[in-house]
Parts: sequence; C-alpha cells; structure tokens
Amino acid sequence: MRAIVIDKFGPVENLVYRDIPEPEPKDGHVVIEIKAFGINHAEMHMRRGEWAEAAEVSGIECVGLVKSCPGGEFPVGAKVAALMGGLGRTINGSYAEYTRAPVSNVALIDADLPWAELAAIPETFATAWTCLLRNLDVSSGQTLVIRGATSSFGQAALKMAVNAGARVIATTRSQSRFAMLEALGAVRVEIESPDLSERIAEAKRIDAVLDLIGNSTILDSLAMLCRGGRACLAGWLGGLAPIPDFNPLLQMASGVYLTFFGSFVFGTPGFPLSDVPLQKIAEDVAAGRLSAKPSRVFGFDQIHEAHRVMEANQAGGKMVVVH
Repeated sequence: MRAIVIDKFGPVENLVYRDIPEPEPKDGHVVIEIKAFGINHAEMHMRRGEWAEAAEVSGIECVGLVKSCPGGEFPVGAKVAALMGGLGRTINGSYAEYTRAPVSNVALIDADLPWAELAAIPETFATAWTCLLRNLDVSSGQTLVIRGATSSFGQAALKMAVNAGARVIATTRSQSRFAMLEALGAVRVEIESPDLSERIAEAKRIDAVLDLIGNSTILDSLAMLCRGGRACLAGWLGGLAPIPDFNPLLQMASGVYLTFFGSFVFGTPGFPLSDVPLQKIAEDVAAGRLSAKPSRVFGFDQIHEAHRVMEANQAGGKMVVVH
C-alpha cells in the first residue's frame, strides 16, 4: 500500500511517499481502508522530532471502512472513525491507504456526510466534547472563556458550548477573526494576551476556561475564575515550554479547579471512546445542528502543502486529507 513516511525528523520534505505492506488482521484490532484523515499539530511535532513518540507512518485519526475485524466487534464494510490508541505514535497511523487500530479506539460514525466532513469530526469533536462536558461540566447559562478559539479544536468547542447553552467569550490574536467567531456564536471576542484576566470585564465571575494556548496562559486563566470555577488545559498553541517555578500556594486562587485533558488517553480503561457520542455528533452535523466543514481539503499527494499551511498557522480551522 502507499503510505507517507517520516524519513527522518525535520522539515516537511522529510515526509516521503513509499510502498509498505498492508497491515494484517489481528485479534483486538480493526484494519481500516482509510477514506480521509484530519491534520493535527501533534503530527507536526512528531515530524520535527519534538514529541516523545513518533511512528514511521504519522496520523492520529481517520475515517474509513472496516476491511477486517477478527473479533467481530465491527462488521466488514462499516463506516468508522479511529483515533489515538497509539496511532502515529507507537503504531503506524493514518497517513496511508490502510491502518490497523485497537478495537477500543474505533467507533461507528455512519452519517450521511461526505468523507471530508466526517474526517473533521473524530479527534477535534471527541476532545472538545470531553473537555466541555466531562472536565469542565459546562451547563446552560454558564460563562465560558475559550482561549485560542480560532484553532480547529477551539471552533469545535465554541460550537458545542453554544449548543449546550453556555455564554461563550472567545479569544484570538487577530482582530480579523472576530467576525468569524461571532458568527459561530461567541457573545464577545477578546484579543488574546497573557494578562487577559486583568482586562476581561467578567474577571472573578467566569465559570469555566478552556485554555488551548497552554502553559504560558493557564495561570492567568485560573485568575479570572469565580469560586468553584474550572480551567481545563488542553492545548499548546503557545508552545510546549513548562510553567517556570510553579507554586500553587502563591499562584493559584483558593477554591478554583485546574484540570487537564490529553486525547491520547482515549481508548484506555478510564476513558473509553464509547463514552464519546461520536455517532450522535455526526448525526447533529448531518442535520445542521453542528458544523464540521473543513477549512481546507487536500489530496493524498498534497501532504507537504498541508503541513506548510499548518506550520504557518494559516489553517483557519480543521484541515483534512482525502484519498
């Protein structure tokens, strides 16, 4: 089969096309004929050698058709999504014509949608749903701040939070993105900066913050919360550097909660993918209750261009690759 392989760590040119063997059927796993896959920042970090783990074939998610499933958990020909479970990290991932994923990391996603739209759902919407409705427990009437809302993850979270009845304040680094975020349902948009807690009118009255900027802003996110408020760290748009000299006694307000979510846990015993209603999310997209339109769609032969756009922060939303 044809696959995109990390020849060695470095620039986009180090992603090369090769013929490698198709994955064989294996108990507890599903072989998937890949129809489309999403592009993620994690894959850029893997390509550069900045991640702890990187498989020869990158790609942490995909949608496609079941080719084989020895255990019978999914019927051959079923339309499914696969994400995490080591894909692209410890086992060959989705940058190929076929992949083999653990059964625990595969879910039915049979909705009347083109493959490009289905491919925009798995990683982004599963993570957004878990952060909002599990870690942050967002409910109708609450005020939520999403920092880094123009990212594909941020846009998905904004749409889901608005659907849940939350009042969402979004942040972005560019005023040119204000109209787009307001069109998605944000009641207001703020320019992102490390001192947002000192500028935001609702300081100390925010119920929840979904922080996708990362370690550089999470302490500021905690500072804007009301008593009992929650901040979820779930992205690193601001870089991977750790918080220097973190001292909760001096840097955290009393009575607020700091939580973290990394989608690499999907499929583990505490975080079964079956907990995430991917099928319902896909049905909501098909019915127009949610939007999963990708910002850019690339062909399989255009992986270099896709990574260049991602690296230049010009994606403007979720980018996908279709076969």
